[in-house]
This record gives sequence, C-alpha cells and structure tokens, in this order.
Amino acid sequence: MRSLLAIPLFCLGLVAPLLAYPQKLVVIVNPASGVERLSHDEAVNIFMGRYRKLPSGLVAYPIDIGTQSTERKQFYQLLVEKNLSEIDAYWARLVFSGQTSPPLQAPDSRTAVLLVAGNRNAIAYVSPEAVDDKVRVVFELAPE
Repeated sequence: MRSLLAIPLFCLGLVAPLLAYPQKLVVIVNPASGVERLSHDEAVNIFMGRYRKLPSGLVAYPIDIGTQSTERKQFYQLLVEKNLSEIDAYWARLVFSGQTSPPLQAPDSRTAVLLVAGNRNAIAYVSPEAVDDKVRVVFELAPE
C-alpha cells in the first residue's frame, strides 16, 4: 500500500491552488488620508460599495486591479469569498438600480500605487512587492 506522503502533490490537485495566487495582498491608502488601519469589515464595506467614505471621513475612491487579473480574483475571494463572476453580477445589479458605481479600474498594481500616491481619497489593493514609501498599508489579506 502506498503511503500518502509518497504520492506527488500534483496528483492530489494541491499544487495549482497553492501557486494560483500570491501569498498575500495589502490594502493601501495615501498617507494624507488620515487612515492608519482598516478592519476587515471596513474593507468589505468600501470595496463592495456599501460605504463611500474612509474611516477618516474622506470620500473613498476604491481602485480595482484590472478586470480579470490574478490580484482581483484573489482579493475578492479572500475578502468576501466570491469569484469574479459573482462580483461582476453584484456590481451589475447595483449599477442598474442606480445605487452606486463599481471601483475604478487600474490596469496593474504599479498604476494603482501611483493613483493612490497621487490622491488622498484613493484606496487600492496590491501585492506587497508593489508598495513604496508614497503609500500606507492599512490592511493585509493572506490565504489561510
């Protein structure tokens, strides 16, 4: 009888999920936003359009990375346990009803960092490697 340890991980289907996403994402704001930390609930409320204000009282301008990017897929999976088709359907309903508009789309993490660095109301998620000293990390998301 073969030991479970002798079976390669790819046979168990474990390699793809481990390699599919970066290990961690961070939510960033402009240092002039007045936000030091963000709770999970606050991040959910801002990125799902429930609240349009940062905890400091400034109007929030949330930024998504691309429409089908790995970062966007991972962010919403970790934040609200939804895939992109569910997120897109959610936003379609809200936009159709006139309740709110979805986050601004940045083509990549580098652009998102530049947008946040240049606007004190902006908030985005990026991989930790994209962060520089012009933005502040206020929340971390990591797979369990």
